[in-house]
Amino acid sequence: MKPFLLKADLTQVLLIDMQEKLFPAIHDTTHLLKQAQFLLSACSILGVPVKYTEHYPKGLGATLPELSDRLPEGSSRFEKIHFSCWAETGFNTFFHREGRSQVILAGIEAHICVFSTAMELLNVGYDVSVAADAVGSRNPAHRDIALETLRHAGASVLPVESIVYQLLEKAGTPAFKQILAAIK
Repeated sequence: MKPFLLKADLTQVLLIDMQEKLFPAIHDTTHLLKQAQFLLSACSILGVPVKYTEHYPKGLGATLPELSDRLPEGSSRFEKIHFSCWAETGFNTFFHREGRSQVILAGIEAHICVFSTAMELLNVGYDVSVAADAVGSRNPAHRDIALETLRHAGASVLPVESIVYQLLEKAGTPAFKQILAAIK
């Protein structure tokens, strides 16, 4: 793995398939939701763009309202049917708009859509960080195997708090004070 630290001006977040009908089947949804909300709130404060996908929304519903309410202004939605976002026609153009080389992944399911997308992004040269406590699967063992495999493939796998502090870079700023209040 090529070492890297996330930089707010180089990073974007991809929130994958956090949808109403799939979410209740995921293990430990309370913690997962809390961490995803924290990540999205930090992105709003730091000006990090967020893109989000919905896998077959006709069948799986929309993004959870608890998350769509936290999306930063200007967040973009992409509808898909492929498990890997990258395999979906038009995703490449959708994803490259800001020209950012680093991506933070969060969402469900860790061992299917998050995993496939992360592997494709690594393959085309992105610096990929997976927010370990903001990804989930129905079976926690499947999540753990996916995260371990992604780590070996070159992704950084970190808790949301570590990711947010990398984006912050230093204490004492107005953004730091806002985020510190959110942590407490």
